[in-house]
Amino acid sequence: MKMTGIFNPGDPVIYRMTKHSVRPGPRAKSISPCQNGDEYKYLVDKFWVVDQVLEDGRLRLRTRRGKTRVIPANDRNLRTPAWWETLLYRNQFPPAQVDPQQSPESQPQDRLTSPSAK
Repeated sequence: MKMTGIFNPGDPVIYRMTKHSVRPGPRAKSISPCQNGDEYKYLVDKFWVVDQVLEDGRLRLRTRRGKTRVIPANDRNLRTPAWWETLLYRNQFPPAQVDPQQSPESQPQDRLTSPSAK
């Protein structure tokens, strides 16, 4: 069981999702036929980023396509990546986003545009 304090906003996480399909994809693991034999049951690693740690201990995670999922922090399918997974799968994780609650002064400014360039 994981502690809820180990996740922070912006942290990459790997969620192992169970899926069912007629044709598993190339990233499928632990493939097994379903009971009737028409489909396969398999696991796929999803590479998400912690968007927010909610007050009740759940995590709001952001997917690569911008969707959000709310998952308990102690879900056994959720884990932090090893250091080598962070490097190996760095292009699979969503990009970090700037917190909208930050003040405009603390956000980095674009060097290419300036008020005098207009």
